[in-house]
Amino acid sequence: MNKSLLALALGGLAIGVTEFTIMGMLPDVAKYFDVSIPKAGYLITSYALGVVIGAPLLIVGMRKYSSTKMLLGLMLLFTIFNALSVIAPSFEFLMLSRFISGLPHGAFFGVGSVVASKLARKGKEAQAVATMYSGLTVANLLGVPLGTYIGHHFSWRYTFLLIVIIGILTLVSLKLWMPEVKIKKQENQNNPWSDFVIFKDSKVWFMILIFSVAPGALFAWISYIAPLMTQVSGVQEQNMPYIMVLAGLGMFVGNLIGGKLTDRFSASKIVMIVLFLQILTMGTIYFTAQITWLSLVMTFITGVVSFALIPSLTLLLLKSVKSNSELLVASLGPACFNIANALGAYLGGVPIEKGYGYTSAEIVAIGMVILGIIIFSIYMKTNKNKVQLI
Repeated sequence: MNKSLLALALGGLAIGVTEFTIMGMLPDVAKYFDVSIPKAGYLITSYALGVVIGAPLLIVGMRKYSSTKMLLGLMLLFTIFNALSVIAPSFEFLMLSRFISGLPHGAFFGVGSVVASKLARKGKEAQAVATMYSGLTVANLLGVPLGTYIGHHFSWRYTFLLIVIIGILTLVSLKLWMPEVKIKKQENQNNPWSDFVIFKDSKVWFMILIFSVAPGALFAWISYIAPLMTQVSGVQEQNMPYIMVLAGLGMFVGNLIGGKLTDRFSASKIVMIVLFLQILTMGTIYFTAQITWLSLVMTFITGVVSFALIPSLTLLLLKSVKSNSELLVASLGPACFNIANALGAYLGGVPIEKGYGYTSAEIVAIGMVILGIIIFSIYMKTNKNKVQLI
């Protein structure tokens, strides 16, 4: 089981470097293509949109294959599509390559979260899911800083080449270590639309809304962390890789803490507590970003709080929606997480573009968290007798 989860975590590492490294390289990419930083932020949005569109389509399109073949196929597509970013001749081409490289992302994590939960011992499901997502946090701890360093000192194209290499390593580890796992599927395998019956369940739509809004605070903050730290907090540009290490360390710790707390307490309680803590952290950044040492401390703490949300939300999704289409259900989490990615990156850039400063993105983050709290509160109230509060 450990090697199987390690293979999934390695896939998460590849995906995490792809998703998050661009945030640390925004100034370099913007300079290379002679575009503004907020416009360069569209590279984040385009990737996120690819995730949203690709997750349900690829899950349904590959529904007849075994779990291992699905994981291998998705990672192969991911690796090939990321290779296009290495040769991107223009900003528009890079946007397109980012979009199509995002297509396998949500489906991989959807299949992976189901497989991880089934490989886990009873009562340890959240920690198993957190182990898979640890690849994302290790990406932020090591991969993203390394990619940011390479992109800043050499070329952002080499960073995408690094992603391709990690993708190849993931393919090898999945082939060697991943066992077949039995997954519930709709009985009518000849009708690809049968999986979409899950959208008749109102709880699915609530989970879509929650996943699409609440994590957006993370992306409103981290999408513009490079200019925030260099132009507001007074950090030297060459030190940004260390800042990304600090944020990544926080995410790594938060992911592990979130998994353990979710297995020990109610997932719904953890979600609500973390959301309120996010308001506190974003507000602190807004008012104290000019203080360098405190800004560094808050970079770590915000990473912890932001990623503590992921295991609890993911497990709540898997347990609260009863369906034989569990792969499609599971894929909704990462797909909608990237709706939050797109919304956070885009909305966070709006006040910056209008001249309100780089701390204005934190006000957007607070607004998204408050909306997430409202939606989650309604969800829990209207489904208190139907939802299994794990």
